[in-house]
Amino acid sequence: MKIQSQSSSIFNRIENTSNKLNQQLATGKRVNSAADDAAALQIIDRLTSQQNGYGQSIRNAYDGISYAQTADSALSGVNDAVSRIRELSIQAGSGALTDNDRQALQEEVSQLQTQITETFENTTFGGAQLFNGESATFQIGPDALTTKELTQTDGSFASAILSVDISTEAGAQAAIDVADTVSQDLNTQRTQLGAFENTVSSTIRNADNQRENIAASQSRIQDTDYARAVSEQTANDILSQASIALRGQANQSASAVLGLL
Repeated sequence: MKIQSQSSSIFNRIENTSNKLNQQLATGKRVNSAADDAAALQIIDRLTSQQNGYGQSIRNAYDGISYAQTADSALSGVNDAVSRIRELSIQAGSGALTDNDRQALQEEVSQLQTQITETFENTTFGGAQLFNGESATFQIGPDALTTKELTQTDGSFASAILSVDISTEAGAQAAIDVADTVSQDLNTQRTQLGAFENTVSSTIRNADNQRENIAASQSRIQDTDYARAVSEQTANDILSQASIALRGQANQSASAVLGLL
């Protein structure tokens, strides 16, 4: 009976080991529960949390880039309109034009002015007005205060271009200077947007590298070493077969003892 008890205990251990190895091979993970390695599981959980944090901050950073690109696209349209107004102003400065000719040019200017106004008033990102003069802060890192702020213009710098009138020679001359000033301010705004995009893009690259390094560290702790697991499984199968044979012998011995009794 003692041999049977020992054989049964060995068989249970072998079966538990077999189940554990099969799970490791099936999931590709060496650590599937706290029972496998409690300390390693805690480290894995922390690394997973870090990876998730980097992943979300990268998505936030891309939102920031999209935000800046939307603003830059809108300002590019405004810049085209300002350039056209400057061109029309130069044309209106010609002494060969009559007042009626200049008035016709002014009508196009008025349409461009409306376009500029509507751009600043109606451009939105995610349903929120873009050119409101307020700051937008983006969480671009996994830790507290790893943020990047971008302050948008409210479009007030372009107010001067909205009041130019090239229906007279004097008005046309004044409009040229105004267009030059507004164009310069537009370039300044777009330069700031470009700098923001470049900074955030650099942050994304660094975050990607950090996330990859963390993933590699987690993999070394968590993933199954298939060569080792298969080797252990083979050895365990041999032990299982030996245990089955041992149990058979134990049963035969027990039957012989009972026969003698």
